[in-house]
This record gives sequence, structure tokens and C-alpha cells, in this order.
Amino acid sequence: MSRHEISLEHPYIPGHSESDTSHSESAASPEVESDGGVLGLLERIGSVIIPIGVALYAVLYLGVEEMYGIFGISPQQAGIDQSVLLGRLMGTLILMLLIGIPALGLIVGFCWVADKLTRGALGRLVQALRRRPWISALIAALWSGATYWGLFDILGDLDIAVMVVTAVGLGVLTFLIPFRLLRRKPVGRAGTKILVGGLTGVGVGFLLILAMAQGAVEVQETGQANDLLGYVGFQDQWTIIKNAEDDKPLYDGRWMMLLGESDGTYVFYDCDKLETFRRPMETTNLSDIQLDPEREPGFTCGSLAEGNS
Repeated sequence: MSRHEISLEHPYIPGHSESDTSHSESAASPEVESDGGVLGLLERIGSVIIPIGVALYAVLYLGVEEMYGIFGISPQQAGIDQSVLLGRLMGTLILMLLIGIPALGLIVGFCWVADKLTRGALGRLVQALRRRPWISALIAALWSGATYWGLFDILGDLDIAVMVVTAVGLGVLTFLIPFRLLRRKPVGRAGTKILVGGLTGVGVGFLLILAMAQGAVEVQETGQANDLLGYVGFQDQWTIIKNAEDDKPLYDGRWMMLLGESDGTYVFYDCDKLETFRRPMETTNLSDIQLDPEREPGFTCGSLAEGNS
């Protein structure tokens, strides 16, 4: 009678060889996937887009304050608060979502095709750059410095060469070493993405504030709002003001821009006199309200203001 020695470390199982054991262990262990593929690209894009959107929305209300400040009022005096702003922006946010999803798909598809055409060279190049912490930290630092471009525009009219030098110097001196230290651990790398995304949203927000202020100045001068102001919730609506008692037109029946209403008071902008004024709602009737009225070529505000001066 034969006798089999049974090992305690590798117990004998009838019909099961050692090669099968090694095969099953390799099959059971999860394969380490490289994050350089399409799914990894989507994950990295998503981790950056979310902080960009949050920071951009946070800065947007500052732009609304700057926009209404051109007319000498606050958003609250025009009846604009956070809830009203979000409601007016809902259509714009949906439009951005509908445009952003195909754009994201095109970017991912282009990167995939480029990687296939280069036989994986593009992916290997990206991974090689990511494995070098100083290069990754330098790119993130330069980008973070460039996000202050909008703030520089708001603070003053600087020469482009001065702005480039300032942005590069700011990024290298303030962000390079911290980003390099953060890349030592996965938590630090995730924090770098959030920080860069937040700074990107703030930077885009400052550029948006500048554009909104310039658009409000154009409304003052031309009496017509551009598309950007419409996207951020500014309503280009005009009306003829009438007396509530006898329903007779006031101010010679001229068209007035209705900026908003709050606490029982309408806020109007007189394009002809370049003035912002208020009227109680109980003594005011609005008639012939128009949205985005067409202006004849070359129309400018201030006809009565020039005559009085």
C-alpha cells in the first residue's frame, strides 16, 4: 500500500495539480490596470471639472454685483439673490451640459485615436511625464499661476509681457514646491487636482467678471445687451411707464429698461438721460414690455443727457 506525504503548506487535493493552483491564484488576483487608458482619462477629467464648476459658480455672484454696480445698484435692489440667480442660470447650465458632454466625448475619442495612430507612444509619453514629479508639479504650478490672469486684468491694464512674467513667477515661486511635496502620496495628488481645478474655476470666473462688466457698460452706451449677459441671467427688458391712477404714460412715453424689482419698488434705467431711478410699484403700471428689442444701426444712449449738458 502506497503512502502519500501531505504537506501542511500545500495540502494535496485529488485531481488538482500545483500548476492549477498557481493558475487559479493568478486568475483570482485582480489585474493592476494602468490609469493611462480611456477610463483613466475620464476619471481625471471628472475630478477636475467638478471643482472648476463649483468655484466658477461661487465667483459668478461677484460678477453679478459688478454688473449691476455699473448702474449704481446692488443685485439685491434688483431682486437678485442666490436662488433667483440659480433659477435664471438653469437654462444656461443645461445648455452647457448638452455642449460639454459631446465635447468631452470628442476629446476622449481624439486622444484614443491619437494613441492608436502612434501605437501607444502618446500614452507612454503621458505616463512618463506623470511619473516625473517635478515635471508634473511644474505644469500644475504654471497653470495655477496663469489662472490669476483674470485678476490681473481687473486690477489694472497691464502689458501682456508683464502679465506673463508675473504669472510664471507666481506659479514657480508659490506653487512648484508645494505641488512637488503633494505628489508623494495619492491623497496629495488628489488634493493637487482639486486645488488646480478650483483655481481654474476662479480664474475663469475673474475673466467672466471682466466680460460682464464690459457688457454692462455696453448696455449703458448702446441700450442693448450682448449674449453673454443673457446667459448669466441679465434680462434686457424694456417698458413704457404709466401712472397707476389714470394709466397715462410718464416721462413722455419713452422706453425705460426695467432692471428689477425689490421691496415694492421698481428699478429703471433711463437710456436717454443715462440715469437709474426707482418708482413705487403701487403707483406704477408697466405696458408694452419688450425683451431684447432691436435697435437701429448706430443707436447710442444719452440723447437727452447731451442736450441738457
